[in-house]
Amino acid sequence: MNLLNIILFAQQAGAEGKGSSWQPLIFLVLIILVFYFFMIRPQSKKNKEMQKFRENLKKGDKIVTIGGIHGKILSIEGTAAVIEVEGGTKLKVEKSAIAQSVNEVGTNTTN
Repeated sequence: MNLLNIILFAQQAGAEGKGSSWQPLIFLVLIILVFYFFMIRPQSKKNKEMQKFRENLKKGDKIVTIGGIHGKILSIEGTAAVIEVEGGTKLKVEKSAIAQSVNEVGTNTTN
């Protein structure tokens, strides 16, 4: 008897839901909002912070590149920076390759 009640209830629920096309639309909107607030928005915020960080780089800053090279900025030339690494070697790297700034103690001062 329980199985019969379940089948009848499912048929009644299906008949009532035929006119409702809003539920899938609401569900889709909720999924889009979740993606926006948990994935897209934080990533765009992080990108803006990194862009601001790279624009504020100045001569004398100690930095680490995305490849792990530690150095000190000697000069900035447009979208590139000339850094000095250990041994006095000078390297020219793109600003976009600079991952973080390092202070005197050796801790990160990133985003």
